[in-house]
Amino acid sequence: MARYPDRHSASIPALWAAQLTYGWCSPEAIDQVACVMRITPAYLVAVATFYDMFEQQPVGRQQIYVCTNISCSLCGADELHAAICEAAGEDPDFNVRAFECLGACDIAPMVSVNGDYLGPLQPADAQRLVDDLRAGRTPLPQKWLRNRPYAGAAASAGNGIDREGGPRQSPSAGPERSSEAQGSGAGEGPEQPSAGADSPTEAAREDPDGGGTS
Repeated sequence: MARYPDRHSASIPALWAAQLTYGWCSPEAIDQVACVMRITPAYLVAVATFYDMFEQQPVGRQQIYVCTNISCSLCGADELHAAICEAAGEDPDFNVRAFECLGACDIAPMVSVNGDYLGPLQPADAQRLVDDLRAGRTPLPQKWLRNRPYAGAAASAGNGIDREGGPRQSPSAGPERSSEAQGSGAGEGPEQPSAGADSPTEAAREDPDGGGTS
């Protein structure tokens, strides 16, 4: 709570912590959170019922959210959702639901599995996804967003690629100098134009009226 000057700002993380503990935002959990935060339970109920991530009734331990917004829908999200529902069947350990948007259109169609993003997936992946979760295995590890090789600076550094996509230079290596610059001496600055008769400065000095020399 010390991180939030206004205690109301801690409502979402506090409710999330309660849901992780109890599995859903039960009335008892909301009352406990309200007591700790010193705000009314009605305020927390308003927050919990507004955000789709908070569960209002007991659900299965395995949380599978299938994004069905426009990008995923156009790529077959409805078929993927139906396939996962069929694979999970009536198993009470699974909470499979359609979700309006999970904000990962670049890997559509995608799902969130216990908070981790996987995609793109096909209906054929549904049975393996469910089987892996039942067996306690990491489901479809090659599909995890966090495992994508170009995600994060560490992966970029390992591939010799900088964040803009170009080759990475050694920190001690400066820009390459031309052979002419190396031969003319270091640190002399840019070459200045000569002050001969052909230079604009010299011509203006000789004839400020622009009529040429007499």
